[in-house]
Amino acid sequence: MVLTEFEQQQKEKILNPINRTQVTSDMSENVVLTTVDDLYNWARLSSLWPLMYGTACCFIEFAALIGSRFDFDRFGLVPRCSPRQADLIITAGTITMKMAPALVRLYEEMPEPKYVIAMGACTITGGMFSSDSPTAVRGVDKLIPVDVYIPGCPPRPEAIFDAIVKLRKKVANESIQERAVRRQTHRYYSTTHNMKVGLPILTGKYIRTETRQAPPRELTQAMGMAIPPALQGAQKEKEEVKGG
Repeated sequence: MVLTEFEQQQKEKILNPINRTQVTSDMSENVVLTTVDDLYNWARLSSLWPLMYGTACCFIEFAALIGSRFDFDRFGLVPRCSPRQADLIITAGTITMKMAPALVRLYEEMPEPKYVIAMGACTITGGMFSSDSPTAVRGVDKLIPVDVYIPGCPPRPEAIFDAIVKLRKKVANESIQERAVRRQTHRYYSTTHNMKVGLPILTGKYIRTETRQAPPRELTQAMGMAIPPALQGAQKEKEEVKGG
């Protein structure tokens, strides 16, 4: 079987793929056409450097990513201990009123462009502390703008990977020209918390309280328990004092 010159070239190309390519015939393999935005965003999304920041148990899940089991270095994430070298902060844990100024200072020290991931229920809404804690911040988005939220208590490391993938998609769609025009703002909805003042429990008089000496009659009747004879007199004296 006699091969033509073109077929001989194709055969040689398949059998010897490491041969030097010709620029004239393989121009598409040597020239890449792109935009400045795509090149700049590709470089940024491939090298997100998170700040080593954690305040509660969510940071344990974040710290697990650094190990060899999850290996978040494959996403280009390099943890940094200085906010001057970081462009991503993951608020892993509860943010209190005392920690709020420090968090805002760390965020302001990070260079632009910078991103925030709110990790865990305590960071997003206050979590279990949202109903009775006077110090927990009800959402970190009241302090700094948040890009991605990770619900959970605590979220698993796979959830952090999902948030990183979503953040990478957001970075890939940004434009250098629109950065100065579209400034990120706080997006949150807050309500006024009507907290009630409770009476102090630890008064130092627990042993000498009246209910410890003789339980209330309503409690004894509801539980169906018999009142000891030694306590019946104390209850009668208590009722006479109230009636008199």
